[in-house]
Amino acid sequence: MVADGPADLRGRARDDARVYQAARDVHVHEGQVRALSPIHALPRETTSTFTGRSAELDALFNAALHAAAAGQVIAIHAIDGMAGIGKTALAIHAAHLLEPYFPDGQYFVRLHAHTPGVAPVEPLDALESLLAAQGLSPQEIPGDLDARAAVWRHRLAGRRTLLILDDAAGHQQVEPLLPGSGDCLVLITSRRRLAAIDAVPLPLHILPEAAAVELFASLSGRTNQPGQRDAISAIVRLCGHLPLAISLLASRLRHHPSWTAADLLEELKDTHDRLAHMQAEDVAVAAAFETSYRVLEPGQQQLFRRLGLHPGVDFDAYVAAALGELSLPETRRYLEALYGDHLLDEPVRGRYQMHDLIREYAGSLARETDQLELDRAEERLLDYYQHVAAAAGAHVAQAALDLAPPTPPPLAGVPPISDQESALAWFGVERASLLACVDFAHRGGQHLRVVRLTAAVAALLRFAGPWDEGARLHRLAVAAAATSGKPLAEAGALVNLGVISFLKGDYPSAREALASALAIYRELDDQPGQARALTQLGTFRRLTGDYGEAIEALTRALEIYRALGDQPGQAYALIKLGTARPMVGDYPGASQALTLALRIARKLGHRLAEADALNELGTIRHLLGDYPGATRDLSAGLDIARELTDRFAEAYALNELGLVRQHTGDRVGARAASTGALAIYREIGSLLGEADALIYLGTLDCVERDPGYDERAGAAFARALQICRKLGDRLGQAHASTRHGNLLRLNADHAGAEESLTQALRIYRELNHCRGQAEATSHTAALLADRNDPVAAMDRYRAALSLARLAFSPLEEARALEGLGRCARLLGDDDAAYAHRRAAGAIYRRTGLDSDVTREDHGGDLHQLPHPR
Repeated sequence: MVADGPADLRGRARDDARVYQAARDVHVHEGQVRALSPIHALPRETTSTFTGRSAELDALFNAALHAAAAGQVIAIHAIDGMAGIGKTALAIHAAHLLEPYFPDGQYFVRLHAHTPGVAPVEPLDALESLLAAQGLSPQEIPGDLDARAAVWRHRLAGRRTLLILDDAAGHQQVEPLLPGSGDCLVLITSRRRLAAIDAVPLPLHILPEAAAVELFASLSGRTNQPGQRDAISAIVRLCGHLPLAISLLASRLRHHPSWTAADLLEELKDTHDRLAHMQAEDVAVAAAFETSYRVLEPGQQQLFRRLGLHPGVDFDAYVAAALGELSLPETRRYLEALYGDHLLDEPVRGRYQMHDLIREYAGSLARETDQLELDRAEERLLDYYQHVAAAAGAHVAQAALDLAPPTPPPLAGVPPISDQESALAWFGVERASLLACVDFAHRGGQHLRVVRLTAAVAALLRFAGPWDEGARLHRLAVAAAATSGKPLAEAGALVNLGVISFLKGDYPSAREALASALAIYRELDDQPGQARALTQLGTFRRLTGDYGEAIEALTRALEIYRALGDQPGQAYALIKLGTARPMVGDYPGASQALTLALRIARKLGHRLAEADALNELGTIRHLLGDYPGATRDLSAGLDIARELTDRFAEAYALNELGLVRQHTGDRVGARAASTGALAIYREIGSLLGEADALIYLGTLDCVERDPGYDERAGAAFARALQICRKLGDRLGQAHASTRHGNLLRLNADHAGAEESLTQALRIYRELNHCRGQAEATSHTAALLADRNDPVAAMDRYRAALSLARLAFSPLEEARALEGLGRCARLLGDDDAAYAHRRAAGAIYRRTGLDSDVTREDHGGDLHQLPHPR
């Protein structure tokens, strides 16, 4: 690089005695300069538009002042960040603030690592300019690098000087320019992370939302325009909060006074190339990125381009290797290089992401390459996600038939997924990318890819959600399979849609999808598909009150699974049978099915099935009055669910444990468990679970009767009833109506209580739900007793007692006996009252129920508890 002569010096410095030397970007005295004259060579300040870097400024200012006060050598600070992030602006602004503390001179050296058309400044040339600025004649400046660096360090020794080294290429360019000792502050800006320099790193990130909006409003002159704030916020989001992009768009708006921010926003939304709008004269965001890209090695450039094709937000080395068709070690080296150049960020160890605008730039480069190369890279990416999702899903699948067809493994390998925990951990970080890949394939008209990707991720979506998004993807898969003329794939997608629709509470869609799937499987004579559809239909029918049809469907599914030798399928069907048989009073059959399912799950090492079997066994033991056994099984199921991070199983176990604790008098523990369950159900979007938890918590409020209990319980029951009606869950409606009816009775609203309890009884009878009938009948009897009609109340309690014994319910039996004792006492028959209450007490003691139920002042109302499904 040839230095300009004195006639070429341009730009004014801070007074008429100094000028700006553009070729070297340092300030010197024109003509002869005294050797010790202080040099004040900072570029012009832009305080009016500087914003959003208070934390970084505080760090620099405090470090400088602390070191100056202590008489120490001030640390070197390396300000690094992506192109356009505002590194130079921060360094200059900080330097102007700190200028009074460095009276012996301030120097600004632009090293041109990324200036288009200009080669990076060699250290030898930079030192020549710096020494000349200090007053040395050309004859006094040594010829070699080491000698010049020595003279430079000598002249700075003992002087309080501030030095900005702007746009550094790396440590080799910078190190010769650093002072050796003395009270100097050095600020280095670079797009690279200068790890080889002994400096305090100060990485710059995008501006916070408020600061970005303030910057745009100030630069565009739209600070006082009403109604512009929302549009400005949207614009800065499209800029990715990048200061350079914000300033360019703000400048464009400022030079169009007839435009509003909303006008500019509309134009940006309509374009497919945001970067084309982010330029002014010869300054452009894309050009800034271009200078970073051009200094990369060819292999790094290729990987950078292909990473722009990723439809998601972040990725790991395995994904990058698949896109780049590289080995894992080589990929990691390239990623580290891109990270070092601030073309990638690493917000979490091993997870990389690109700034939105950099990703758009990289994608535009990729689309300029050979179309065949582009197609192959995209195909490798989708193959990778399909393969790993299927492998991860195998660890959470409830049956072998839930698995997607295997695909060849990626060349660079896959993450270490060896169990359910690691599978769910992988899905947790890749969920957004997987869903984005399905949408990418859908937009590209890749119908079979949509079907395969969605099938691969189905087990994971069912297990961990989000269910709303899962239902949307399965609908895409159903349509794609139908368009492709693949009925078997269509049936599989319909089953997945039915299951996830049921989980999210969309019962009509679930019913339609499962029935359609079963019809297709029967037409194709596909036995495994029929078993799977029948299992899901049986589960659905149980929860909608069709108990006989549910047991029939599940029994047929179990027969098919046994004929196929599918043990995971058998375990799953047995668990569902274990939840259906109690609805018709077959508790021995339910316990037998669940015990066999537990044995199969443990034999297979299938932890999810083990947790489900334990939770359902705990529920059966609870129904039969074995509270210690219920606590043991539910606690074991809860432990496994937490170990597997299975949120649904965790919430179920917590809710049932809360009910057991209500029965056994641990009200604090009951509230904690049911509250925790409610939070999880809401988090994962399970309306059915939310309704159950609300019923349990409302019931607990009625038990405790703390101030305001009636409002809290009433709101909980009303919300639960609303959910159950929306879902078409008739059993849930009956439970909620029973709870609400008893609450109204406790508050002396006899008419309202009678209406709610009558509605509940009607549903229970239609469903042939003996346990529910027993409970609602007991509450109806209590209502009659409250109305001073003990004779009619005794008749109802006797009916409740018969129903409770038919349902094998110790709790309802004890409740009916206690109510009979209460009525006998009201009628003056103390002997009968004593006998009934003694029989009730024996059940309470045998089962471990809360002994407070025998107290007179509770009137038999302490255990107004809902029934597990």
